[in-house]
Amino acid sequence: MSGSNEEVNLHECLELITRLARHAGKIIKSRINQKKTIETKANSIDFVTETDQEVEKLLIEGIKQKYPHHKFIGEESFAAGIKEKLTCAPTWVIDPVDGTTNFVHSYPNVCISIGLVVGCDVKLGVIFNPILDMFFRAIKGEGAFLNDEPIKVSGVKKLSDALVAVEFGSVRTEEFRSIVNHNINYLATNAHGVRSAGSAAWNLAQVARGAIDIYVEMGLHAWDMAAGDIIVREAGGTVMDPAGN
Repeated sequence: MSGSNEEVNLHECLELITRLARHAGKIIKSRINQKKTIETKANSIDFVTETDQEVEKLLIEGIKQKYPHHKFIGEESFAAGIKEKLTCAPTWVIDPVDGTTNFVHSYPNVCISIGLVVGCDVKLGVIFNPILDMFFRAIKGEGAFLNDEPIKVSGVKKLSDALVAVEFGSVRTEEFRSIVNHNINYLATNAHGVRSAGSAAWNLAQVARGAIDIYVEMGLHAWDMAAGDIIVREAGGTVMDPAGN
């Protein structure tokens, strides 16, 4: 199978990834309340559990069986030193457990996030919270759905009316902290309310369904937002970087 857009059947891909994500979700759900084996990555609050690694392996191997020529960018394989560059080839961008800190603490905002990028364009996204059984999906041009019901962003226009999701991020430098604190303080002062759920995928999914009006975070990676990007856009939302691009 070559890397051209026409040869990727997105509905077939969605069917496969739905089955794999639901299977992986059972593993996460069965372990949310158990003691976890933890290894730290970049710093003391950036860590991985055996479940992150197992779920990523399950997803990648399951996709490879059907699509042996597809590429992968996964959070845990990236952390382990496999640095795939994004090319025009169909590439699956995977965060096996988005909200690992939540998972470690048995806090229920835990998501599997899977995006499919074809020709450097996100075409398909799935975000699944197996603890709350909320399954978000979107295919480019076909709208966004939660548990098969169509969803739309809220349409709120004023910050004073907006419920805003924020995250403090895992970078602990003084400079980064002071910028984040400044932004959160500004939002807390001017918005209707501020929430911090501990998962980028979850926040993006909540924007897509109109429960959150704005989500602001700096320092996200591709696997944090590949799926959420297409789901928000298909729900009628906008995704931009801090410079407004």
